[in-house]
Amino acid sequence: MNNKFKIITFSLLGLSFMSCSLFQKNKSTSSQENTVEVKKESVLPTDRTDIVQPVSAVYTSQEISKGILKGDWSIESVNGNPVVGEKAPFLKFVPAEGKIYGNNGCNVINADYQYNPEDSTLTFSYLTSTMRLCYKEGLTDTQINLALDSTRYYKCELNGDDYNLTFYNEYMKPVMQLMHQNFQFLNGTWSVKEISGEKVDVPKMKLVIDVEEGKLHGNTGCNVINGSLEINMESANSISFQAISKTLMLCPDENYETPLLVALEEAMKARPLKGDKVELLDSQNKPVLLLERTSDK
Repeated sequence: MNNKFKIITFSLLGLSFMSCSLFQKNKSTSSQENTVEVKKESVLPTDRTDIVQPVSAVYTSQEISKGILKGDWSIESVNGNPVVGEKAPFLKFVPAEGKIYGNNGCNVINADYQYNPEDSTLTFSYLTSTMRLCYKEGLTDTQINLALDSTRYYKCELNGDDYNLTFYNEYMKPVMQLMHQNFQFLNGTWSVKEISGEKVDVPKMKLVIDVEEGKLHGNTGCNVINGSLEINMESANSISFQAISKTLMLCPDENYETPLLVALEEAMKARPLKGDKVELLDSQNKPVLLLERTSDK
């Protein structure tokens, strides 16, 4: 395949913003029903917050079996080697646009993509990247870009609570492995059993989490709270609770409202435990909340 390299210059607020078109492929003229075809040129995003949706796509087993590609995927390895980057490398598939957005460990990238679940073919074209200098030793940003360029096939698999995605080159050799954490285990109503290791016995304290809608609702034991659940790909497959608001009822002197709100703000990871329990952890992997599933509303 012939690769055409080009430099694209972007102007933002009077400043020069540079990007590089790393490769370009000829568009497929196939009219197969399941093939995603993109005709418009890529546009390099200047602000990642403008393009990343608040909640990672939620998969079903039927979608995985059909080979549907969507949502956020953290890049775990390239050509069998673990990725190293200043930031957590990831890709976001946006089916409505036929594009991927992401980060290669140093620079923001985007590209057009087309795939066909029936024959497991996948190609990327018009890959563009910002051009900031990267200083971390062993950075794999170039290898990630080259792996995307060589991708011709893909495979989706369910592995426990996680989904794995593998890209293959034309010789069916794996060139990239990605992972998408399935957070559906967080769906439902939860009673709060521990806050930062301290046992809690407040029957009214409940959290209701809707992963598909990206919403949080609950009761601190005194006030009603509402917020959003977000997937933070800067730290691969982690979560955060944002925009938490509460009613303003006067609470008793001794209550766990403030510790609960602080714990929700600190929560960055979630893992299921035996006995219908879930543990939320902070950035240092310290437990901040222990939740137990309940049928109470």
